[in-house]
Amino acid sequence: MANTSTQNFLEIAEIREGVLVLKTGHIRSVLMVSSANFALKSQEEQEAIVSQFQNFLNSLDFPLQIVVQSRRLNITGYIESLKTLEANQQNQLLKEQTADYRTFVERLIKGGSIVAKNFFVVVPFSLAEVVGGVQKDTQQSKKTGKLSENQFQRMKNQLWQRLEFTALGLRRAGLQVVPLNSEELIELFWSSHHPKEAEVGYYPEIPPEILK
Repeated sequence: MANTSTQNFLEIAEIREGVLVLKTGHIRSVLMVSSANFALKSQEEQEAIVSQFQNFLNSLDFPLQIVVQSRRLNITGYIESLKTLEANQQNQLLKEQTADYRTFVERLIKGGSIVAKNFFVVVPFSLAEVVGGVQKDTQQSKKTGKLSENQFQRMKNQLWQRLEFTALGLRRAGLQVVPLNSEELIELFWSSHHPKEAEVGYYPEIPPEILK
């Protein structure tokens, strides 16, 4: 997930069964949440979304963390495909249109990087919140610094209840929600610490009028 020196600074002890286990013994789960074209909604729709989201926040009895990840998109491959398309055009007018479009895209990206934004909600749970049956395990975990299987399963089950409650509240506000599994969590943290290597190739749709 990261090199050894980086791992020393991370609070994560392990990632298992779609759960982040912190070095403190607390656990976290992460929801990936869609964005909403709020500005394009009517006033009535905007008010409904705000009201639903407000009701959701007021219903929470546990903290949440909202994280926005900006990820640079690499458009180099797209520019090269336009150059190839331009070179292969037999119609002179289409060749000129392709060249103009390529120039437009190149000027556009000179103004700044193209960035994709991803939105996440982090749902927490701590060992202290588990009710009954873990006192002996708690003493053992303090000695070893690790959660026992009993502790982990109890905490995960209650975390999952919070996760479902959070997902339901966000869906009522018109958002799409997906919990991240272990592989997706590893990729998320890897990309956060390796932004250059994590650049995504971006291939927007080529205008149909230059494909004729």
